[in-house]
Amino acid sequence: MFLSDRQTEIVGMARSNGRVFVEELASHFSVTPQTIRKDLNDLCDAQILTRVHGGATFPTGTENVKYDARRQIAATEKQAIGLAAAGLIPNNASLFINIGTTTEAVGEALTNHQELMVITNNINVANRLRLFPMIEVVIAGGVVRGSDGGIVGEAAVDFIRQFKVDYAVIGASAIDEDGALLDYDFREVKVAQAIIANARHVILVADSTKFERTAPVRIAQLPQVHTFITDRCITPSIRRLCQENSVKLIETGSAHV
Repeated sequence: MFLSDRQTEIVGMARSNGRVFVEELASHFSVTPQTIRKDLNDLCDAQILTRVHGGATFPTGTENVKYDARRQIAATEKQAIGLAAAGLIPNNASLFINIGTTTEAVGEALTNHQELMVITNNINVANRLRLFPMIEVVIAGGVVRGSDGGIVGEAAVDFIRQFKVDYAVIGASAIDEDGALLDYDFREVKVAQAIIANARHVILVADSTKFERTAPVRIAQLPQVHTFITDRCITPSIRRLCQENSVKLIETGSAHV
C-alpha cells in the first residue's frame, strides 16, 4: 500500500495519541468524514491501524505493526538512514545485518560496495545482496519467521557466534528515554545480542518514530553501540546519553549530520 501524505499524518497522530477519531480528523484536514473513513479503512486493511467504533487505534506495545505496513512507515527517512550507514562501511569489510525494515534499507544502499562479506539473519537482505558478485552473502540457519523473513532462535544465535566482524547493523522496534533498545520477539532479541557481542563497531539504525513506541523485550542499552543513525533525535535524554557515552549521533534529517 502506498500511503498518501494525509494517511501518513494520520498514522503519526495515531502513533502519538494511541487512537484517532473520524470527526476530529475530518476537522483537522478539512475533509468530509466519509473521506476519513475511507482513509482509515485503507489503513486498517493494510493492518497499519486497528478499526474501532468512531475511529482507529495504533497497535499496542506488545505487538508489532505488520511487515508490509512497517515498510511504508517513514520510508523516505529509512532510505536516508540507510545511505548514511552504508557511507560508514568501507569496501573489504565484514558485517552483520540484522532483521528490520531500516536494516534492509542499509542493505539496499550497500549494493555498490566491493568485496563485502555480509552475514545476515534477514532473508530479504540476503535475497537482495546475492545478486551482486562483489558481495559474499552468508545466511544464518534457524527458524524462519513467516511474517517478515527473519531467522531467529538458538540455531541462529550459535551460528552468529562463529564470527567476529568489523561492523554490525542493528535496528530496534522502540527506544526508551533511558536508552533501552527494545523489541517484541525474545528469539529475535537473542540473535541481536549475539550480533552486538561479536562486532567491533555497532551501528544502530532507527527512525524517530521509534522514540514514540514501546516494546516489551530489552535488546541492549544505547551505550553498547558506537554509532546511532536516525532522521532526528527528538528525545533530549537520548542526545545526552550519546554525548556522555561517546556514541556518535548522526541525524540525516537535520543540520546535525
